Amino acid sequence: MGKLRPVVLLGAAVIIALITTLLIYSSIQKRTGVAKAPILETQPIAIATVDLKWGTVVVKEMVKMEEFLKSTLPAGAYTDMNSLVGRVVISSIRAKEPFLESRLAPQSLKTGGVAAVISSNKRAVAVRVDKIIGVAGFVYPGNRVDVLVTMAKDKGGEPITKTVLENILVLAAGPEVTTVKGKEQQPATVDVITLEVTPEEAEKLALAATAGKLQLALRGLTDTEEVLTQGVMTPALLASYSGIGPIAKPTGKAVSPARRTMQPIKKVFYVELIQGGKVITKKFEEGK
Repeated sequence: MGKLRPVVLLGAAVIIALITTLLIYSSIQKRTGVAKAPILETQPIAIATVDLKWGTVVVKEMVKMEEFLKSTLPAGAYTDMNSLVGRVVISSIRAKEPFLESRLAPQSLKTGGVAAVISSNKRAVAVRVDKIIGVAGFVYPGNRVDVLVTMAKDKGGEPITKTVLENILVLAAGPEVTTVKGKEQQPATVDVITLEVTPEEAEKLALAATAGKLQLALRGLTDTEEVLTQGVMTPALLASYSGIGPIAKPTGKAVSPARRTMQPIKKVFYVELIQGGKVITKKFEEGK
């Protein structure tokens, strides 16, 4: 019995230590009031399975349901994928992005294509292009362009090139409303580019295409500034880097032709005069 006494005491000490530890931990928990993490509620919403371009009619294979946090659900999200079948996309949707009402055409519109993406009071006008007119094939749907025309004011008159339309939206390039995937766009050879214009702009575009030769100028994605030009004719074009025509000074004022004319170089003559024992040299300028 005497031999077991140390063991009994050691076991009792361990039990007392465990009980003390549990009591202390419980007391700390009550004081700090540590609460359990709340359970985050989720909601399944419809997302795209593939990249969808504007004008696309949604089919069942393009939609799937994905869990989203209720607190972060975007406005206009769909919780029923079947209600999306047959709707028309009017703003590009990337794969795994949610379908939003703002990116879809009205429910009454069931036909896709260019007609689904034309803005109110606008028209779609097709322009025949080639590699030159179409900016070497780098004009894509969603880009914006300026339209230039080269034509003569009168029959047999001097041709003039003038920007007639600015910041025009490209609806389609070729027969389809599609764009090239990836950051590096590859040139696509197309014969027709469809532009979105107002009725008045449509008239200008039709006249320009009939009476002259068109050229498209591609704008930067963030460039929407309106630029007013007077057009350019052959004499002004050829005078750009010559001594003819108005050439701006650093002050911005035009220099008259008379002032730009180079002054003729005057001849100078030297004559030696001998006076007694001296030799004197005289200088004479031409005309004096």
